[in-house]
Amino acid sequence: MQFHHHGYVSGDPRVQPAAGVGLNRPEELPDEVDVLIVGTGPAGMLAAAQLSMFPNVTTRIIERRPGRLAIGQADGIQARSVETFQAFGFAERIIAEAYRITEMAFWKPDPANHANIIRTARAVDDEMGISEFPHLIVNQARVLDYFAEFAANSPTRLKPDYGYDFEGLTVTGEGDYPVTVTLRHTAGPNEGQERIVRAKYVVGADGARSKVRQAIGCTLAGDQANHAWGVMDTLAVTDFPDIRTKCAIQGAEGSILLIPREGGHLFRMYVDLGEVDPNSQHSVRNTTIEEIIAKANAILHPYTLDVRNVAWHSVYEVGHRLTDRFDDVLPAERGTRTPRVFITGDACHTHSAKDGQGMNVSMQDGFNIAWKLGHVLEGRSPESLLSTYSEERQVVAKNLIDFDKEWSTMMAKKPEEFEHPSDLEDFYVQTAEFPAGFMTQYTPSLIVGSTDHQDLATGFPVGKRFKSAPVVRVGDTNPLHLGHHATADGRWRIYVFADSALPGTNSATDMLAEWFANSPESPLAATPAGADPDAWFDLKVIYQQPHTAVDINAVPAVFKPLVGPFKLTDYEKVYATDPKADIFDLRGLDRSGVVVVVRPDQYVANVLPLTATAELGAFFTPLLKAAPAAPRQAAPAAPRQAVAAASR
Repeated sequence: MQFHHHGYVSGDPRVQPAAGVGLNRPEELPDEVDVLIVGTGPAGMLAAAQLSMFPNVTTRIIERRPGRLAIGQADGIQARSVETFQAFGFAERIIAEAYRITEMAFWKPDPANHANIIRTARAVDDEMGISEFPHLIVNQARVLDYFAEFAANSPTRLKPDYGYDFEGLTVTGEGDYPVTVTLRHTAGPNEGQERIVRAKYVVGADGARSKVRQAIGCTLAGDQANHAWGVMDTLAVTDFPDIRTKCAIQGAEGSILLIPREGGHLFRMYVDLGEVDPNSQHSVRNTTIEEIIAKANAILHPYTLDVRNVAWHSVYEVGHRLTDRFDDVLPAERGTRTPRVFITGDACHTHSAKDGQGMNVSMQDGFNIAWKLGHVLEGRSPESLLSTYSEERQVVAKNLIDFDKEWSTMMAKKPEEFEHPSDLEDFYVQTAEFPAGFMTQYTPSLIVGSTDHQDLATGFPVGKRFKSAPVVRVGDTNPLHLGHHATADGRWRIYVFADSALPGTNSATDMLAEWFANSPESPLAATPAGADPDAWFDLKVIYQQPHTAVDINAVPAVFKPLVGPFKLTDYEKVYATDPKADIFDLRGLDRSGVVVVVRPDQYVANVLPLTATAELGAFFTPLLKAAPAAPRQAAPAAPRQAVAAASR
C-alpha cells in the first residue's frame, strides 16, 4: 500500500482523496450518468467498485431493495475470487472471518448395513497448490459489504442508490446519453413514482429474472434436470463427526452436500429431494422445512440432527440455462455498432448452487466489463473494446454449465449407480482447477495476443490469469508476492523479467527501458500530459539476481517513476528473485528475458521477448488509437483534515 506521496496526512490510507465526479457527488440519482448498473449482487457491486476508480466516469448502481442485503444465498468463495479480493484490498480481512475449506470428506452406505453411512475417503481441497489463496465460505452479504466499502472510499465516492426498480429501457442511439431507462421508486416519499434516467451504458446485474435481459430481447435457453434439492442454513446439535468439514454424503435415502459456514456454528445442507415429475407444476417447491430436516436425518442415519434454528431455507430444481449473447447487439448487427447494454451473472447464465460457481463467475463478469467501460469512457480505448465482453464471457459461462451438469448429475446419483466406488471423489480432485476459477483462458483477440512466444514463459499461459509467485522488492528488501501488488485501479501491468545482466550494463533490459521511456511507439507515450508516468501502465522489472546484487541507482529511471505533486521516486517497481523460490524457475521464464503483459482484470494478455518492441507497440496500438477525451484528473494535494491517499 502506497500513500503520503501527496504529503503526510494522518488517517485511514484505504480512504482515497475524492477526485473528479467524487468532489461534488450528488446524493440523489442524477438524470444523466455514464454507466447505470442495475442490481447490487456480486457482479454489479464488483463492476461498481472497479468503475469507482475512474475519477471522471459517473457511475451509479441501483437496487430495488431499500437497503443493503442482510442474508445472501451464495457463500462459496473460490481461490480465484480471493485473488480478486486482494486486488480490491480486502482479501486478508475476509479470510480472517471466513470458514476455510482444506479437506472434503466422502460418506457412503456402510457395506455391513446400508441403512447407515460411513466415511470412505478424504480429499485435500487444493492438493496441487494452484493458488496461494484459500477456498472460503462466507455469506454473500459480507462480500457485497466489502465491495461497497471499497467504492465508498474511492475517488468517486460511489454508493448504491437503493429503492429503485428497473422497468425498461430504450436504446435510442441519439445524443451523448443514448440509453433511456425507466425506473420506479420502491421506497421513500416517492414510492410508486416513475423516474427517467439517461445513460451512455447500462449493465444488467439483476439476477435470473433479469428485466434488463428482457429489455434487450435475450432469453435464457436450456433445460431442467428434473431433480430437486432443499437447502438450509441452520444451527443444530448433532453427533455427525464431520459437521465442521465439507462433505459429500451419499446415503441409502439420498444425498447431502454439507458446507460448514463462517463463525464456527452455522452450516449449510443441500438435501436431495429426489426426482421431480416434469408435469407436477413445480409442486416440490412447497416442501416444508420440517420435511427437509426429516429427509436430512434419514440420509444421515445412524447420526441425528437436532435443528435449533434455521436462518434461511429454500427449495430449487436444478436447471442449466445460458443466453445467446451478453449484450444488446443482435448477431446481424455485429461489426456495425458497439454495444450499449450488457448483462452479467445470473442474468445470462444459471446453474446448480452446489459448487460455489454462481457468485464467483458472476464477479469475473463484472470485472471484465467494468475496466473496459472505464477505459472507453476515459478515452483510453476505442469503443470496439466493449465487443470483447460478450465474446469472452459467453464461452466461460458455457464451460461452466457443461461442468456443472456433470457435477450435479454425479451428486444426484445413488452409490450403486457409480461404475467405481471412488468416482465422485476422483472427479472432485481431478477437476479441482475448474471450480477454483483457474481454467478460464481467453483466446486471441483485440486484448489477447498470440501464443507464438509462450515457450518464454510457460508458467504464464496467454489468456489465463496471472499466477503470482514470490519475489523480493529491492528498495526495502521485503519478500512478497508479485501479483499481490496489482490493485484494481484499471491499469495494465507490464512485467519485465530481465535478462541475466545487471542494471546499468547496456543490456537488453536497459535498451527495452530506453524504448519504454522515449519511443513514440511505447504504450507509455499515450499517458496524458500532467498525469503520473504510471497512470495508465504499471511497469515493473524483476531481475534474476538476489536483491543484494541489484544497485537501485543503476536501474533505469522508467522503472522508478516520479509520482505525485512532489515528484517522488516510486521504489516499489523494482524486484529481484527470492533465493528460496526463484520466480524464473517457478514460472518457466526464459533466462534471456521476457515481457509479460497483464490486463487490468489480471489475465495475461501477451508474452514477448525483450527485443520484440515492434510487436509490443503493435499490440497496444489498436487499444490506444482513440485520443484521450480529457486528461486523467490527478488527485489534488490533500488538505490537512483529509485522509491520506490510498494504495496505488
